[in-house]
Amino acid sequence: MLIDRTIQNGSLLLAEPFMFDSHFKRSVVLICEDSKEGTVGFIINKPMNMLVNDLLPDFPEKIEAEVFYGGPVKTDTLHYLHCRPELLPDSQMIMEGVYWGGEFETLKTLMRHELITPNDIRFYVGYSGWSSGQLRDELITGSWIQDEGMVNHVFGSQSGREELWHEVLKARGGSFHAISNMSDMFYN
Repeated sequence: MLIDRTIQNGSLLLAEPFMFDSHFKRSVVLICEDSKEGTVGFIINKPMNMLVNDLLPDFPEKIEAEVFYGGPVKTDTLHYLHCRPELLPDSQMIMEGVYWGGEFETLKTLMRHELITPNDIRFYVGYSGWSSGQLRDELITGSWIQDEGMVNHVFGSQSGREELWHEVLKARGGSFHAISNMSDMFYN
């Protein structure tokens, strides 16, 4: 478990249980990049109930890959995390087993030929972003609970992704287990 306020690629941010921001309510954000310019991540537990083919008409028709809400920044963009860097040139490693981006035309070809399957990839509309120092301030004020990310947080079963916030907190144990059981009714 992360106990300090350092921000690392592959770490998770769990929204504190009383966060009022509807974009981040009970969200789990995977941090993908932290630099002097700011921090970028994707909300990994908010499915949009649509497939990538619904957004991109030129995407291979038989692909049934679900799309997730990545965050409120640039919601006119599509991003993807995957576990197949050997097939997708220009991928950026986030943590062992999780990679961001890569050549999009190559991705479409690989998916058309079923060399990359929906189990290997997650698509996100928009992203979560913080300016330089903003996320550190939010960590200090307790807006987020930080934890270590694991591959199965990203590529675990797509069904039940909305329960990830509860699952990660329960796994931490102690008072976090109690927090995970707090009802939404206190802040709806």
